[in-house]
Amino acid sequence: MSKTVFFFPGQASQYVGMAKDLYDHSGDVRRMYEFASDALGTDIARLSFEGPTEELKRTRFTQPAILLHSLAVLKILEDRIGRCDFAAGHSLGEYGALAVAGALTHEDAISAVVRRATLMEDACQKNPGTMAATMGLSPEQARAICEQASAAGVVVPANYNSDSQIVLSGSLDGVARAVELAKEAGAKRAVMLEVGGAFHSPLMESARAGLSEHLAGVTIKDPSCPVIANVTAEPVVKADDVRSLLVDQVTAPVRWSQTMDYLVAADVTNVVEIGPGKVLASLAKRAMKPAQMVNLDTLNDIEAYSPVPA
Repeated sequence: MSKTVFFFPGQASQYVGMAKDLYDHSGDVRRMYEFASDALGTDIARLSFEGPTEELKRTRFTQPAILLHSLAVLKILEDRIGRCDFAAGHSLGEYGALAVAGALTHEDAISAVVRRATLMEDACQKNPGTMAATMGLSPEQARAICEQASAAGVVVPANYNSDSQIVLSGSLDGVARAVELAKEAGAKRAVMLEVGGAFHSPLMESARAGLSEHLAGVTIKDPSCPVIANVTAEPVVKADDVRSLLVDQVTAPVRWSQTMDYLVAADVTNVVEIGPGKVLASLAKRAMKPAQMVNLDTLNDIEAYSPVPA
């Protein structure tokens, strides 16, 4: 029997105009945006639909905007979403995965991501840092390069996006030195990224306590289907584990390549990406070679969607 995974994208998938058609189509979606705007103290609908781009790129706004887009798709589809054998999300996308699995309500997922985004932006200001993308390095090479470059400053692997695409994160000097070493080691590509900070690195440590405090007051249920956690690349089925892993996720690397390997081994053949863009579908196309792959971004996508039969 074929198995299906629902993927939820993370930061950098945003674009101006995202989810405008979903907002116009559904009163429930509009109310969800109003809830988020009240929590943020900013009209996130206007920012998502009209920009400006630079403001939408701010961590404090990007994360809720992307999650809202994913949840808007779920809200419109409701029971038509079909069967989900696994769910997974890239970084902030893990909150969308937990929502589709019933571990978090939509409102609690939004509130948690609003808090998370604010805390992470604050951490970026307290501990300035950056990230770099590399291509053509093995995980072992990337870790060795980071260890060597750490003499210049903090730097660690932050995202294992595929078997050859690894993002590094840390202090400005540490990441710059890692880029130099990656090129010397024969990386096909090693470039600094235009990001607001050193996500998924020790420089995000100050965000952990505030997120832990917030999540302590949130009702989390056991997921109705296994959610593959970023931190472990293994399924989570217990609420207590969900809570602790969401806190650990802030400073731990996103093991997305390992997540896809797990899903392939579990005989997953259908991939549905829910939210803006096609970043995760593009990675899955090469790593998982799914029999069916669907992106649910726009209202047209939703109207054309036919779930895989159970």
